Amino acid sequence: MFAEFTGGSPETARAIWDALPLEAKASTWGDEIYFSIPVDADAEDPREVVEMGDLGYWPPGGAFCIFFGPTPASRGDEIRPASPVNVFGRVEGDPRAFKSVASGDPVRLERA
Repeated sequence: MFAEFTGGSPETARAIWDALPLEAKASTWGDEIYFSIPVDADAEDPREVVEMGDLGYWPPGGAFCIFFGPTPASRGDEIRPASPVNVFGRVEGDPRAFKSVASGDPVRLERA
């Protein structure tokens, strides 16, 4: 699966790009995958509601987030993180492919 860095958080995108490659164990929260990464970024145009396929950085937990559907915090059809995230990119392709990822599965992020 590929992703592109876009959106309203260019400093966050740069910090994550510079930290690649990254390996972690996935955690899930509804239709969200998240995992801690060694990036410390401040809130940068944080969003309370995101779109399917958005890539976010959660400043309070230093976590990389992949959104592919509703979370336990969602209201109706919206996709709502636990708290605001910096959206810095989008998944290329169908983000629902991430439904097959379980908590504890290995995740690797690298430059293409």
